[in-house]
Amino acid sequence: MTDLSRAASMVRDLVTCPSVTPVEGGALAMIEAWLKPYGFEVHRPVFSGSGSYEVENLYARIGKGAPCLVFAGHTDVVPTGDEARWAHPPFSGAVIDGEIWGRGACDMKSGVGAAIGAVLDHLDAHGVPKNGAIAFLITGDEEADSINGTAKLLEWAKARGERFDACILGEPTCPNVMGEMMKIGRRGSLSGDLVVEGVQGHVAYPQLARNPIDGLMRLMAALKLPLDEGNAHFLPSNLEFTSIDCANPARNVIPNTVTAKFNIRFNDHWTSTTLEAELRRRLAGVNDAMPHQLICHPTNAEAFLTAPGAFVEMVSGAVEAETGRRPALSTTGGTSDARFIQAYCPVIELGVVGKTMHQIDERTSVADIDTLSAIYRRCIEAYFG
Repeated sequence: MTDLSRAASMVRDLVTCPSVTPVEGGALAMIEAWLKPYGFEVHRPVFSGSGSYEVENLYARIGKGAPCLVFAGHTDVVPTGDEARWAHPPFSGAVIDGEIWGRGACDMKSGVGAAIGAVLDHLDAHGVPKNGAIAFLITGDEEADSINGTAKLLEWAKARGERFDACILGEPTCPNVMGEMMKIGRRGSLSGDLVVEGVQGHVAYPQLARNPIDGLMRLMAALKLPLDEGNAHFLPSNLEFTSIDCANPARNVIPNTVTAKFNIRFNDHWTSTTLEAELRRRLAGVNDAMPHQLICHPTNAEAFLTAPGAFVEMVSGAVEAETGRRPALSTTGGTSDARFIQAYCPVIELGVVGKTMHQIDERTSVADIDTLSAIYRRCIEAYFG
């Protein structure tokens, strides 16, 4: 297939950029080259420090004043894995049987290309908004640390006096078919370690030792009790233990210390602060608890919700007009850069079908890209009326 739409051609071209986090790979330069001829003011700020690697980002804006509609996304991708296992080279951008193949085709160069294509099509048809602006927030640091990317780009924009009124983030959100789901919020994420101290000794003489694993089991049971029942927009919060380690290679030695690692995906019934307080309350209530320490790691992922209203209805209506489907309003999945954007303006995530994201042979349907771009264009037209 060679007769591609503007949006699909952009996605294909972006996929050819080897932009594995934090390498820019030519992707942001390509976007700048597309936007500048239309009159966008384009900046590519580089952020570093904060215990992470250096990251190049892109901010572009056209129009003046408010309201400002923002399209956000990332051009960085996860590593390819064993390239020999790919049916087509992971940065080829091959178009085979109506699909664009390559790392990032699904997550989420599809969303970036669809948004840029929609905005440029709108400008061709209607010109620059007479009252308001359109902006792009594109980072190269979403798939890894997420420290020198969107969070700092938003701070940088705010310091310049930029204000945003609504944002669409192009992460893949549809499980099976286009238009079936969009995200209006995300759960928070809190990770921690539970460390229990015992007394090391010989397994044949347990009276001379104290096994910390016994204490850990009691403490884990207290933490695994249900946290809440969920609500209309969120599933119940869930705590999962992901590792138990006592660094003990010997079968005949009772260990001295054991550590259990965990992660909690929590809904908006909690903040990370109130959730940590609840964990400590539960641990304090365990009878005969061995000496232990709860270590909760700092998080930049709090739960949030973009409440159903005019903005959610506008995007839902655009989806239904293009696909015939009313999208489910979801808060499922992992974290995304929406967790940073929500502090500045309402944000909705809407993208292509996500079946192959992060997989070998990642690919996306050209038809889905075109549908997504058409939905975005309807959103632009509705937003600026």
